[in-house]
Amino acid sequence: MTRSTRERIIDEALRLFAERGYSATSVAEIEAASGLSPGAGGLYRHFKSKYEVLAAAINEHATRTRSQVAGSLAELSSMETSVDLEERLSHLCRAGLAKVREESELTRVFFRDLSQFPELVAVVREGLLQPMFDAIVTWFQAQPEYNDAKLDWTGIAAVLGGSVVHYRLFQETVGELPGHAEKDQFVAAWVRLAVGLLPSPAPVS
Repeated sequence: MTRSTRERIIDEALRLFAERGYSATSVAEIEAASGLSPGAGGLYRHFKSKYEVLAAAINEHATRTRSQVAGSLAELSSMETSVDLEERLSHLCRAGLAKVREESELTRVFFRDLSQFPELVAVVREGLLQPMFDAIVTWFQAQPEYNDAKLDWTGIAAVLGGSVVHYRLFQETVGELPGHAEKDQFVAAWVRLAVGLLPSPAPVS
């Protein structure tokens, strides 16, 4: 699918911001990477400034994330309950890992540059991070196996979702797997912890 000039500018700018940093990336470099004549002002036909490109990238990723979360929940909900619970949990965990990996460029920009733009931090928090935690709460509450589990699902989502985010962030920042645990090991441990939340069967009198 052919990208529009605006889309190319956003994609290439985010890639450059992730590689070099926001301040170290010039408008001319973004133009060159986008297939425009560097320094000719082509970027300004679509955006008023470099900041506006960054803001557009953040907002568009947030919009896409909300749509993806809704789609993932619909897909997960369509899985028959006859499908083993552990398989459903594995699917949920792997979907989260894939989403965090997809946002690797945005993650690098977030930690390197966004502290100077609190309004964009708020967009990331409310548009990308919080929807993932909310989706975990929604999913667990919809599973019949957990109907009788009287648990703090918000707190559990923070732990389970936070571990998914941390697994990928550790790779991005340190360059190694946390604890040298391969992805399949991580998913299996995550599933085991989630299964451990199941209510214990009532004792037979």
